[in-house]
Parts: sequence; structure tokens; C-alpha cells
Amino acid sequence: MLGVCVGGDGLDDGPNEFLVARVVHVVVVGEVTGFFFFGSRVVLRMHGNGVTRGAAEISLVIAFGVGEIELGRSGAYRAIHRWSIGKEWENCCVIYVSLKMPNEVTLRVSPEVAATPELLRKEVERVLRGRGMHQPEEIIGVHVRRRSIDARGRTPVVQLQVQVFGGGEEAEWKAVQRAVHESEAVFLPEYPDVREAQEVHVVGAGPAGLFAALRLLEQGVKPVVWERGKNVRERIADLKGINVDHVVNPDSNYCFGEGGAGTYSDGKLYTRAKKRGNVRRILELLVGFGAVPEILVEAHPHIGTNKLPKIIAAMRECILEHGGEINFGHRVVDVVLEGDGGSEIVQESGASRRIVGLEVVEVDDGVVGGDAVSEVATRNIPAKHVILATGHSARDIFELLVRREIAVEAKPLAIGVRVEHPQALIDSIQYSCESRGEYLPAAPYSVVHQVEGRGVYSFCMCPGGVVAPCATKPGEIVTNGWSSSRRARSTANSGIVVELELADFEAYHAEHGPLAAMAFQADIERKAWEAGGRTQTAPAQRLVDFVEGRVSKDLPKTSYSPGLRSVDLAEVLPGFIVERLREGFVAFDKKMKGFLTNEAVVHAPETRTSSPVRIPRDEERLVHPQVSGLYPCGEGAGYAGGIISAAMDGERVAEAVVRTVRGE
Repeated sequence: MLGVCVGGDGLDDGPNEFLVARVVHVVVVGEVTGFFFFGSRVVLRMHGNGVTRGAAEISLVIAFGVGEIELGRSGAYRAIHRWSIGKEWENCCVIYVSLKMPNEVTLRVSPEVAATPELLRKEVERVLRGRGMHQPEEIIGVHVRRRSIDARGRTPVVQLQVQVFGGGEEAEWKAVQRAVHESEAVFLPEYPDVREAQEVHVVGAGPAGLFAALRLLEQGVKPVVWERGKNVRERIADLKGINVDHVVNPDSNYCFGEGGAGTYSDGKLYTRAKKRGNVRRILELLVGFGAVPEILVEAHPHIGTNKLPKIIAAMRECILEHGGEINFGHRVVDVVLEGDGGSEIVQESGASRRIVGLEVVEVDDGVVGGDAVSEVATRNIPAKHVILATGHSARDIFELLVRREIAVEAKPLAIGVRVEHPQALIDSIQYSCESRGEYLPAAPYSVVHQVEGRGVYSFCMCPGGVVAPCATKPGEIVTNGWSSSRRARSTANSGIVVELELADFEAYHAEHGPLAAMAFQADIERKAWEAGGRTQTAPAQRLVDFVEGRVSKDLPKTSYSPGLRSVDLAEVLPGFIVERLREGFVAFDKKMKGFLTNEAVVHAPETRTSSPVRIPRDEERLVHPQVSGLYPCGEGAGYAGGIISAAMDGERVAEAVVRTVRGE
């Protein structure tokens, strides 16, 4: 024992927290009003007691009455699932012990060494011996904490950050192994039952909506979720309808339904939006709901479209189990504002109106008739607090807001094509080898080039993936991409898009106002549908043919299930986009020799890169400046761009709503 710290009179009278690197030992014997554990963070909420900060390592043991209950494990990144804090915790104080931290080592190794535990241990022994640290015989285990691939040189290497366990640390090493390999050793927050709690309504069950609902639940507020589409299992039939039968259900497709566009996607989990929230917390929650722990280790983690549905379903069951509500097959068609029925309009915090309800249409089960599914019934739902998390493709919601004179703003986006290469070709370019072998994953790529002041760049690159039809209504074609967890398909695809500006939509502004970018986007999708033969068959060209302005005589095999039709894509896309794409492809070939090849095929269009609008909100309260109680959220509102950033924004907005509900 190196030291003992006892919590007494405090740092302050409010909740205190301390950060830890690895859990080893804590005994709780006094009054604790709340407890939370997220990987390296432990937060104890106490009445008037302070908590000493800065322990390097602690493990958690809760002591009361006779015996002990193990709540956390040495070296664990996760803790045991769901423990309640009851009356047994009364009259407690905190004692914890600080012990020696294991060695942290960063090293660069071959892919084979990184994938083989015994070879990795020997390499760590060699490195430590060279640094005068552990003797080989002292090392009993090596735990990988961070992993990334560096393919910039002639030979790819794997960079690892590892935790080394020596003699006398057998218990700690075994605990790490259990935490990594035992699926039941998963921490989730202690969600309360909210059946009788105040309601907050969430429109949309994509990443932003689901994580908003979970955060509301955690805070003791009842989430009531409205989702136009079906649950993850029932969505499958509608995806088959698009891929095989060329039938688009406008309420259930790749974009609409439980989990939103993120459910049947590659499931990329890396983001540049780290200042918007706690990325680690989102990753750990995903692990808690069934994602593999490796996402906590990989520099560029992903889950895969084959894994995501189960995770999303687990989130749904958690919400329902604790008293939240999720209503599938219900499309919001209007908002009810105070004053709509002639009552006095109130003024609050600068807002001229207040939301008091939602008008919701129940839709028939997958019966498609023209441009819409059959409507069964309309319901008016009282709702004073509404989180609007409908995603970037909910055009009817954007139109609703404009119709109700609720402010939205046109937002620039990027538009282009989706390009598919043989994965073996991308591997050979990126890894500088004929074959990547068994230890390297399917290679990704990221390219960008400036053309006349506009960025031309890769977007949503899917190694070993599939090009998917992502239209959200009949009469349009939209392409996107996804990968399974193994990324084992023989093709790689990526959006290649051109950065647009508001001036590009000027011709649409007079008729469409703030929806000008959306109208521009929709026109391209309709042209693609016409060019493809008025089905979900996508217009396409071989890559070199596209660059040289030549209609392809034939097209290579594609992962795009509805099929391709050889078309001059200059008839589908605006000329200024086509010209910039052509120049960009030539530039990419200079950076990735072999990229510009007729083995690659160009699918059109890639239009849903982000929302075509931004719904304004107060920077601090996150509420719409004109409508009290309405909280724009996530990618559809223009505040996120992927699963992680949308999830973080959902949590952030939920916290803002809770503060309002509680009068803080």
C-alpha cells in the first residue's frame, strides 16, 4: 500500500469527481447519493463530503453489513452491468488505496506481430529490455489499449499503445482479460424507472434521437419517441423492396426507421467533432449495448451493418424496460403552437411562440400507394418539450417548418458520385504490395484536392463494402455505401463529392427560399431516376470514361443490387460539379497511382452528404429562437455529421431540455 486517502469535509458542497487511470481498490463505508463509472472516470455524488482527487489506480468495492459486493474490476474498461444504490449506502464515507501503475509502452510492429499475442509479448520484452525496464521473465501479460495502422512507408506497420503486467500483478492481468472477453462485464448507467416522470418527446429514432432518449432516461425524464419507420427487424423487408423490386417505401427505407441511416451503414465511429462532447462515453455506451470492446482500442473504429441492428434493438429494449415509450410507424405531420386556436401567444426568452403538441399520423404497415404509404389515423399529442432529431433526409419536416413560418436556413453541402474499385486494387495502392495478406484489414483511403477554390474529396469511404440505394421516396435515386464488420467484400467504394456554396443554389432561391439547397439536391436525384430508366437502376460510367466524357460501352460488375445503366453522367450532374470531379480524379491518381482506371465504376448521384438546411437554436439553451420548447438536434438540424457527433449532440440537447424541465 503506497497511500490511503480518506474523503472528509470537502472540496465543495456540490458533487465532486476524481479521475482514475485504472481501478484497484476503493471501500465505500459512508453516505453516497450517486455513483457513475465510465472507463477511466469515476464520479461519486455525496452530501457535503469532499472527495480527494488524483488517484492513479483504484478498484471499487462497496462494503456494507456483512461481506462485500464487487462493483468494479482491476484494469477494467467497463464495470458490471446495472447496480442500484439503495439504503445500504447510508452513513458512508470514502476510502481508497493508490497502487503502482503498470508500464505503458508505445511501439511499432508488423501486422503479424500485432495480431499474434505470443509474438507481441516477445516484442514487448525486447523493447523493455532495451530500455532497462522489465526483465523478460517478469512479463505475464500485454494488453493493447490503442491500435492504428501506418501505411505511409513501403511496408505497413501497426502502432500500438500497450499496458504491460509484470510479476505480482496476476490479479490485475486476469481482471483485464475478464473485462475484455466477458460480455457480461459491461457497464451501463443506472437507469431509473420513468413511467410516472415528466415526458419529453423525441421525433426521430436515429443516433441523435436514441442517445437523446437514453440521456433523458438516465436523468429521470420519460422519453416518448416518435419514429415514422419500422423497427430494425421489420425494416429488412423494405430494404429488399428497394434492392430487388425497385419499390421505395417513403416511411421505411435505408434512411427512415429504427436507428435511422446509421443502422444499415458502415457504422464508422470516428469523428473530428471531439469538442462537442465525450466521444469515449458514447463508445462505452455502445459497448454496453453490445458493440465489441475493440472500438475502444482502434484509432478508426467501426461496427458494421451486420452488428448495428442488434445494438439498436438493445437500446430500444432498455428504453422500454425503464418506462420510456417508442412509437414506430408514426409520422409527425404538424406541430401545435400556442395561439393556433386563438389563445393568447406568450413571450418567453425571446421566443414568440410555444410548442404545445404534435400532430402525428399512424401509417399502414408497408402499404405503398403512390408517393406515400396509406394513412390509418391522425392523433394530436400534447407535448411541451420536443427534440427534433429527424435526420438529413426528412424533407417533409423541413417543408413543415417553412409552412409554419418557423425559421430554417439554407446550408451548403457537398454533392458528387460514388466510386467503386476492386478492393484488391485499393489494397495494392495503399499497402504497396500485391496482396495485403491475412493480417491487414481491407485498406481505406482518404483523398482531397482543391479545384478552383472548391474542395473535391472522398466521403464515407467503405472498404470491402457495398453501394446501396438510399432513396426516400419514389421518383428519385440516391447512392450511399456501407460495410459489414469484417469488411470482407471484394469491392471498395467511396463518395467523391464537390464542396458547394450557397451561391450555387441562387436560381432556386426565389421559388424555394431557405429550401433552395434541398430543391437543388432533389432535382439531381430526379434526373438520375429518369436517366436510370425510372427505376432504382443507377446511371453509371466507368471512371476513365467519365473523366474523358465518353459513354461506357459496358459496365463492370457492381455491388449495387438494383443494377446499373450506362449513361453520360454529365446529363445528370450540373456541369460545374462534373468538371471539378474530373479534375479531382486526375489529381487523385497522382497521389494514388492506379486509382484512375476503367476497372472502377462511377454511380450517380451521391447527394445526401449532410442536411441541406440548418435549423437555428440558441447557443446555450439549444432551443429554437422563435419557438419555446422546440429543440433542433443532430444531423438533420445541421449540427452533426455521423453516428458519434449525432449521438453527442443528442445527449447535449437532452441535457439542455432537462435543465429547462427542472427550471435550472
